[in-house]
Amino acid sequence: MTYVVGYGPHESDGGAIELACQLARAIPERVVAVSVVPQSWGTPAAAGTDREFRQWAGGVGAESAERAAGDLAAHPEVDGTAVWVHGRSVPQTLIEEAAARDARMLVVGSGSDARAGGIRLTSKTDRLMHSSTVPVAIAPRDYRSTSAVSRVTVAFRDDDASWSLLSRVAEIAQRASARLRVVTFLMSPTRRPVTSDVTHAETQVIDLWAGQAAQAQSEAKATLRSLGFDDDDLELQIAGGADWAAAVGSIEWDAGDVLVLGSSSSHRLAQVFLGSSASKIIRHAPVPVIIVPGSSVG
Repeated sequence: MTYVVGYGPHESDGGAIELACQLARAIPERVVAVSVVPQSWGTPAAAGTDREFRQWAGGVGAESAERAAGDLAAHPEVDGTAVWVHGRSVPQTLIEEAAARDARMLVVGSGSDARAGGIRLTSKTDRLMHSSTVPVAIAPRDYRSTSAVSRVTVAFRDDDASWSLLSRVAEIAQRASARLRVVTFLMSPTRRPVTSDVTHAETQVIDLWAGQAAQAQSEAKATLRSLGFDDDDLELQIAGGADWAAAVGSIEWDAGDVLVLGSSSSHRLAQVFLGSSASKIIRHAPVPVIIVPGSSVG
């Protein structure tokens, strides 16, 4: 198996390769950096122009692969290689490369407009998240790490998809010799004085959600203990806040952390826990994020 890295022809940030090599140190596999360059049109009437275009694209691809190889050379302990390929669609070509190379994971970087240490999804990354059948790992802008993956944080909600994700992430954490942290993200708007029935009802709903989250965490702890986890390698936490930035920022994040999110769900509390709000969690995550499709196995 491999880690396939999407490496842009004009890449100025080696964060994706840094993350892929960090993952490869945790669960060893070959790292393949793939640069996708535009494909020619193949129109006979434009044979001369097409030939020139292919030569230009080939030069861009070779230069990009050379830069990627230089980034990989900084990690001699990792088996890595860099290639370039033609493709009309970058996301589709990376998905095809992942299938052809038996990828464990696709690894990409953040958009160039992301702040240093932050994640910004691009249109290409967004398509990968919705189309890839293997997990997609996203590196923060300018990501650098010399540490191993020491802790895997999984976003957990009490539905079938989340339980399936939990069991798979638990196996990955054990294989990587990393601690596992189970976090339920819970929106809890700032409480106001009880001056109306509506405000009182809001307070009751928040308390109900918190109670359900605590019960689900207790059940998750029991399940993980049955899988061999103990207090030294297991953490459980409810991360609450008035908004997603506050909730994500309410817990400690360290070097060696990665955050795992599952695909969206139709669960009735999906908006509260994760579901369609995954992009909001990603936007505020200060560590690499791995998006796992519902039927994927890591």
